[in-house]
Amino acid sequence: MRHTTFTAAAAMAAILVVTGCSTSTVDTTKTTAIQPAANDIDTSDLAQGKAQFRDANYGLAEQHFRKAVELKADNAEAWMGLAASYDELGRFDFADRAYGQLLKVAGRKPQIVNNMGYSQLLRGNRKKAKALLLEAKAGMADSTVVNANLALLNKG
Repeated sequence: MRHTTFTAAAAMAAILVVTGCSTSTVDTTKTTAIQPAANDIDTSDLAQGKAQFRDANYGLAEQHFRKAVELKADNAEAWMGLAASYDELGRFDFADRAYGQLLKVAGRKPQIVNNMGYSQLLRGNRKKAKALLLEAKAGMADSTVVNANLALLNKG
C-alpha cells in the first residue's frame, strides 16, 4: 500500500512539473498604453543627483551624477556634482579624477577652483586649499562662498 501511494504521488508530481512549465496559456496581449518618459536621461539623473546632494545623500547623489556623465561625458555640471559627491564621501582619489575631467570639459573657472580648494580643505591640505581658494576669489565677482571656505580654513 505504501508503494502505491508513493507511485501515485510521484506520478502527480510529474504531471504538475510538466504542466507547470507550459507557457502556451500565457496572455501576451498589451494591456497598457503608457509610453516611456521622453525626458533626457542625463538631465533626469542630473536633477536627481542635485536633489540627493542637497539632502546630504551623497552616495545616491554620486550614483546619479556618475550615470549622467556616463550618458553625456561633456556635462560639466554633472562632473562638478560627481566630484563634490566624492569629496563628501571621502573618496578623494575619485574626486581628483572627476575634477580632472571637469577641467577638460569646462576649463579652469573660479567656481571649479573653489570646489577644488574646498576638497583640499577636507583633506587637511591647508596650504594647497588656501592657494586654490585665493585663486578662485580673485576670479569671482561674488566671493561669498569662497570667503566662507576661507573662514573655515582660518578657523582650523
